[in-house]
Amino acid sequence: MKNILILSASPRKKGNSDILCRQFMKGAQEAGHKTELISLYDKNTEFCHACYACFRTGRCVIKDDMEEILDKMQKADVIVVATPTYFYAMNGKLKTVIDRFLPRWQELGGHEVYLIITGHDGKAGLKLVDEELTKIFGGLGNEIKGRIWGERVWQKGEVERTKAMEEAYQAGLGA
Repeated sequence: MKNILILSASPRKKGNSDILCRQFMKGAQEAGHKTELISLYDKNTEFCHACYACFRTGRCVIKDDMEEILDKMQKADVIVVATPTYFYAMNGKLKTVIDRFLPRWQELGGHEVYLIITGHDGKAGLKLVDEELTKIFGGLGNEIKGRIWGERVWQKGEVERTKAMEEAYQAGLGA
């Protein structure tokens, strides 16, 4: 049994990336894994202040929900990161959370990582986000085990009619 943490940067409940997170979770639970989904929009995560106090103390001076998120990331065997694309980039909430990895960036490796990326573009439009997240999470010492791309989806629920639904479910089963 693996401990799977799903970080959803979807601002919309039942939005396309949120739906794919839940499909992944369904497959993982059926495979007997322990899962937790964190909706990042439900968490208070402020912007990094670039004060670098964390270099001396190992802790961020900002008192918000990031310490809890980082604790859960460290304990996870598998981390799923999901974001819609906005103007060929990950959304701002996910970027804010990633910037706040700084106090523990050296402790966030050794995980299996799955990426879920959605957007109204085809693969060419989602590719930049995939490359960026691969560099970030791979650079931390994680293995990118899978990618699920919800292509050509914009309106809530459109992803339900795509092959990404089965891909997310299968990735969860195989995690």
